[in-house]
Amino acid sequence: MNQDTKDYNNQQTETDKTICDLLANSINLHLPEAENKIWHRHPVWFLEGNPIVGYSKLKNCIRLLFWSGQSFDELTLQNEGTFKAAEARYTDVAQINVDDLKRWLEKARDIQWDYKNLIKRKGKLERLK
Repeated sequence: MNQDTKDYNNQQTETDKTICDLLANSINLHLPEAENKIWHRHPVWFLEGNPIVGYSKLKNCIRLLFWSGQSFDELTLQNEGTFKAAEARYTDVAQINVDDLKRWLEKARDIQWDYKNLIKRKGKLERLK
């Protein structure tokens, strides 16, 4: 796990740290080619410079965000924002279904919208994969 991501996880409460560690380890396992860094103060994984998945601490949960998640056709992911992102929220590690998570991560690799060039395209998203 990236040291900055470890540091982020270690700043969380014990319950939230357990969630964050499971998410980070699963992401690293299933997307080993992804670059991990802290982006906008949260751990995010990128493929070829395009944000794919990340998580963040909200007031009462850990939010797992997939930038292209609305295109995954997954009922358990909730739409987030005005683009193509979708999320899952966790308050306990037992809420994480690792089979779902693995499937979502595979879809994150295979289904991508071009967030990397969003500003250059003046807010217009284009499908990469």
